[in-house]
Amino acid sequence: MSVAQLIPVRDLQSCCAPLTREAISQQNAESLARSLKALADPARLRLLSMVAAHEDGEACVCDLTDPLGLSQPTVSHHLKVLVDAGYLTVSKRGTWHYYRLVSGALDSAATLLTTV
Repeated sequence: MSVAQLIPVRDLQSCCAPLTREAISQQNAESLARSLKALADPARLRLLSMVAAHEDGEACVCDLTDPLGLSQPTVSHHLKVLVDAGYLTVSKRGTWHYYRLVSGALDSAATLLTTV
């Protein structure tokens, strides 16, 4: 199954109860694991942090390559994984892509793992 087939994190809460309240179904476990796998990379965690901390909470891919120390194609790949997983949104302006953290996406993922 490809990353593009993920249930976006913002939609996981509506389909899945927190793991400690009831047993998770096989399908929901697979979807949640793919969403969490998108976060399970140091470069992607840094990218989320860099985008969220950037001025106005939005960053161009051109602003992320040098600080991350990776090539532009590699950074773009990681950003696409985060967009497909529902953690970031992207808008295109001219030739540049701008990324923004999806409001509540990280909260939704955290809620699935807690007893709140």
